[in-house]
Amino acid sequence: MALYEPFPNYIWNLSVSIAMESGGQIGEIVDMCQPIIDAAANGGDAGTPMFMKQWAAYGDKLIELAAEDEAKGRAFSASNKLERASLYLLVAERMQGHGAPGRKETYAKALDAFERSAKLGKINRERVEIPLATGTMPALYTRAEGPGPHPVVVYCNGLDSCKELLYWSRLPEALARRGVSTLCVDQPGSGEALRLQGLPVDPHSENWASKAVDWLEQQADVDPKRIGMTGISLGGHFAPRAVAYEPRFASGAVWGANHNWREVQDKRMKREGENPVPHYWAHVMWAFGAETMEEFLEKSTDMNLNGHMGSIKVPFLVTHGAQDRQISVSYADDLYDQLINSPRREKVIFTAREGGVEHVGADNMAYGRDLIADWFAETLGGHTA
Repeated sequence: MALYEPFPNYIWNLSVSIAMESGGQIGEIVDMCQPIIDAAANGGDAGTPMFMKQWAAYGDKLIELAAEDEAKGRAFSASNKLERASLYLLVAERMQGHGAPGRKETYAKALDAFERSAKLGKINRERVEIPLATGTMPALYTRAEGPGPHPVVVYCNGLDSCKELLYWSRLPEALARRGVSTLCVDQPGSGEALRLQGLPVDPHSENWASKAVDWLEQQADVDPKRIGMTGISLGGHFAPRAVAYEPRFASGAVWGANHNWREVQDKRMKREGENPVPHYWAHVMWAFGAETMEEFLEKSTDMNLNGHMGSIKVPFLVTHGAQDRQISVSYADDLYDQLINSPRREKVIFTAREGGVEHVGADNMAYGRDLIADWFAETLGGHTA
């Protein structure tokens, strides 16, 4: 496997890979991991408070170093350190169980560092709030390069990601270079929508995705006829479902095909496949607003795309890693095979030849990022050169 694996369990190694692919420095990551190698020996759930302590402490140190840079007028250097501080804090927070001591405070500190970094670094991202039927959907808007109006892609989370990690995947940067804007959203059940507003997952993703389209149509720099949607990990359910039932989307793609996530839960109860986060069952019940396993399983019944993909009548790209340890590559086949009314459908399985073989390219996001950016440039009228 190409995944960097310093720990003796997949879940902790996945967090390390997320940090590396999101802009972490290898020397800092080694310094954070080395003291807690033994803490991971008892599985993904045990020892997570030690993970939090180590990674959050490094985030705090970077915030202090950033303040020293800022005091000297070195805003760009301060911004760089705040980016990594926010990343390490978010990775630490993501590893904790719902309600764990310090989790709420760590998340707040990460958001503050992220926002200050954007201002100091003059980074091409703007935090916006999109009205929903209940509450709002916080989002990050990255504008395309060059004169508009531009095409735009709505980019949604998986089960345990957040809009900041979407931004750090560098897909918004790759799209902006190709003349396409990006709206990274904390949809219900993820990021701020879950943590600060208590909004649970809505399997019928067209409900909130349509609100994103409503908002984009009001922006002067957006071409409303050229709006696409993609999602990563569990976004491989949300994006296809939204494109199927929101006719204003002109193109779609998935970074990981999550065609029948309800079935995945049955497999996980049989201990088939890896979990993405520690304290997995507590996390999914929190995300879905369920008090019991029975309630969660009922609420997740509609996390299944069978019977829906025939409604997609626009170009659609399916990608998946050949050695995904969380979601079977067979789901990519199911999704592609059911796109019977798409005028242009494509399936790409990343292999060892290029990399990106793990879940949503945790081992190497470069190939998925470039392919999806090129796909939207081609299908929404951007440029690839």
